[in-house]
Amino acid sequence: MADHVQSLAQLENLCKQLYETTDTTTRLQAEKALVEFTNSPDCLSKCQLLLERGSSSYSQLLAATCLTKLVSRTNNPLPLEQRIDIRNYVLNYLATRPKLATFVTQALIQLYARITKLGWFDCQKDDYVFRNAITDVTRFLQDSVEYCIIGVTILSQLTNEINQADTTHPLTKHRKIASSFRDSSLFDIFTLSCNLLKQASGKNLNLNDESQHGLLMQLLKLTHNCLNFDFIGTSTDESSDDLCTVQIPTSWRSAFLDSSTLQLFFDLYHSIPPSFSPLVLSCLVQIASVRRSLFNNAERAKFLSHLVDGVKRILENPQSLSDPNNYHEFCRLLARLKSNYQLGELVKVENYPEVIRLIANFTVTSLQHWEFAPNSVHYLLSLWQRLAASVPYVKATEPHMLETYTPEVTKAYITSRLESVHIILRDGLEDPLEDTGLVQQQLDQLSTIGRCEYEKTCALLVQLFDQSAQSYQELLQSASASPMDIAVQEGRLTWLVYIIGAVIGGRVSFASTDEQDAMDGELVCRVLQLMNLTDSRLAQAGNEKLELAMLSFFEQFRKIYIGDQVQKSSKLYRRLSEVLGLNDETMVLSVFIGKIITNLKYWGRCEPITSKTLQLLNDLSIGYPFLSPLLCTMGTV
Repeated sequence: MADHVQSLAQLENLCKQLYETTDTTTRLQAEKALVEFTNSPDCLSKCQLLLERGSSSYSQLLAATCLTKLVSRTNNPLPLEQRIDIRNYVLNYLATRPKLATFVTQALIQLYARITKLGWFDCQKDDYVFRNAITDVTRFLQDSVEYCIIGVTILSQLTNEINQADTTHPLTKHRKIASSFRDSSLFDIFTLSCNLLKQASGKNLNLNDESQHGLLMQLLKLTHNCLNFDFIGTSTDESSDDLCTVQIPTSWRSAFLDSSTLQLFFDLYHSIPPSFSPLVLSCLVQIASVRRSLFNNAERAKFLSHLVDGVKRILENPQSLSDPNNYHEFCRLLARLKSNYQLGELVKVENYPEVIRLIANFTVTSLQHWEFAPNSVHYLLSLWQRLAASVPYVKATEPHMLETYTPEVTKAYITSRLESVHIILRDGLEDPLEDTGLVQQQLDQLSTIGRCEYEKTCALLVQLFDQSAQSYQELLQSASASPMDIAVQEGRLTWLVYIIGAVIGGRVSFASTDEQDAMDGELVCRVLQLMNLTDSRLAQAGNEKLELAMLSFFEQFRKIYIGDQVQKSSKLYRRLSEVLGLNDETMVLSVFIGKIITNLKYWGRCEPITSKTLQLLNDLSIGYPFLSPLLCTMGTV
């Protein structure tokens, strides 16, 4: 007995050294000693001793962590009876000690989840002894709010644990467990979670009460974990979540045909503080993404109608969207409207005209406030890109009204980027143009949006470009021009050159007209004239960002208007001939070659420009045998 007490005291002292000391050497020695303890034969009994008699939360944490490692090991696993005993002991421990430190409770719940997952297929007398999670937590759910939080957290952690593959066990075993859990337990857990949320929302929740606050948060996390489950083992990459479809099993149909499920989350959004709303919106994003085949056409139309009504209500009461997390999740929700539903289905929704107007206004306002949550803009542009791309294919007789609203979105994006230049330079803010990946992503989206009602896009670009180019030229000719004013115009022209390249790159051959090609010609002429002006000044000064924009423009122009597939009678070439004397493709190619030579001459020490210039040269030389004579002239320059 004395040995046990001495051993317990030593372990507690080591825990204190590990978690509290600031001395690195002492901490490393304690860590080494505790690793040896974890691997010792009597680790299991000493862990129980720590839990029973330990005087500090750190010793309880150590015991829970060590037990999790013991039940997780693949060589020499613990016998079934011992794992059942540990499971029962953990549940009883949690039920009889409500005042544990949060991190200890979390570690014990993690231990329960790990035992349950790894023992999912273990039988004792023809009974799958680790598949009674809902029964296990019933006593917690029927008790006080504090105990209810523990019960909900157990289910949430179990769902998350089973959904995540680990490196120590075969992936096939993980998928087998996850599939069985999905089929036998997950829907029951989801239903239980929704019912508890309904009960909570039906009461006057006092969210100033920390325990009620915690219960609502855990219920929302549990619901989200259920909806975010990898139902078919695809392990979707979160970076492409705007393309995600939630593969809800057919057995769940009843929950989604019942409009009260969807309504629950919209009601929660409007009745709880903004700090909870992101999780509610995350659940709505998943619900909006359920696979199309879960419904027949009539059911899908009804579901979409309820979804759009809920979105409309949020847009009519946008106060909570001032929170960046809410705003981001709501932008994701809007993007799912088009990624999962067709434009022809959307226009048939009763409130479509009002909703598309509200979405357009929301998008325009968001773009104008370019400094607020910039990473969320991707989802809004994604929505409009998909809407604009669908216009040629929509067969519904109801008006889509995109000819009214896409020009507004295009104008808001362009003008807001130009207006940001002066503020960024004046206040020394981070320039979005520095993030070329993000800019290119947004421009790819704008290329489709801007080609919708293209004459309006082109007229706006011509007007803005002429204004900035004229101001820039006047500043260069003025001896008293301030460097700030010149930098502002160069920044505006940089954005315009990027955007012009993008909308030219958005040309689709089967949908383009001679008039649109002539508009492209107007834009190309202006960029080439600007290039002549900036190249003439390179001996004195140059702007790296503007040069990179030029190279982006050339790349887009090359992809669309240079090659064997391009009609040489294109009205773009006629306009180039009239304005710049570039009568054919060969003369345009000579401009490309000249620019490549100029860049290598003046920007040889600038790696980004040199790299993109050589890439342009490489792209020109591959696949175009008729370019070889022109490219050879570079060797003689």
